[in-house]
Amino acid sequence: MKAFLLAAGFGTRLRPLTDSIPKCLVPINGKPLLQIWLDLCQRHRITEVLVNTHHLPHLVRECFEVNGYKLYVDKNKAEELNQSTYNLPTYQHGAMRIFLTHEPVLLGSGGTILANREFVDNEKEFFILYGDNLTNANLTELIRFHRGHGELFTMGLFKTDRPTSCGIAELNGDGRIISFEEKPKSPKTNLAAAGVYAASPKIFNFFPDGQREDFIKPLDLGFHILPKLVGHMYGYLIDDYLLDIGDMESYQKAREEWPRVSRLS
Repeated sequence: MKAFLLAAGFGTRLRPLTDSIPKCLVPINGKPLLQIWLDLCQRHRITEVLVNTHHLPHLVRECFEVNGYKLYVDKNKAEELNQSTYNLPTYQHGAMRIFLTHEPVLLGSGGTILANREFVDNEKEFFILYGDNLTNANLTELIRFHRGHGELFTMGLFKTDRPTSCGIAELNGDGRIISFEEKPKSPKTNLAAAGVYAASPKIFNFFPDGQREDFIKPLDLGFHILPKLVGHMYGYLIDDYLLDIGDMESYQKAREEWPRVSRLS
């Protein structure tokens, strides 16, 4: 299994903390958020993870080195991959390989996936994970659900009390998503996109045409892609812990709650 782990955001609402470290490295009780995500991926047997970087990328590399990840070089693999995209070191940790990419200009969640589509071209399915969330979501059960319905996309969902601030999905009786709107003024439900997704490479058929490989316009999954997938995706309600670390209040909440959650995971 492969996963995109989207981790390049600035984290402006976490300033001044994120003035000196990338958002993906904010510590949760002594462990970087990125490391928590990679531990979760490894627990659910994801073997290759692509992590995008933008703000202070050298600190992300240092994080891998400090935590014992080893540099990985595979000459055959290097010949297959687009070296203009895979332009940072690759690391190995146990059975998992981590590819780092750097975006001089942020591409957005959809743009990152499009720019690196060769990473998953030969896969039946893959994960898309938003690295600014803190979760112990059962990725094994999510991919089992995804394989069971056979559609192009599975959207992890959670119940929110702030639906106008989220991407909101409406489901029919069997769980198929029949409408999706990012940050709607008049939400139809309280089922919000969790940033934990499973997808088929066929979703690229719904991306804009005419984007050159050397110039990808910024694209947002929620605004530009997911509404086009309505009718081709199912919703999966995540009952596990999930928190968007978007501001200092939620960050403090994560620090208070995660020790208990991680002990039970």
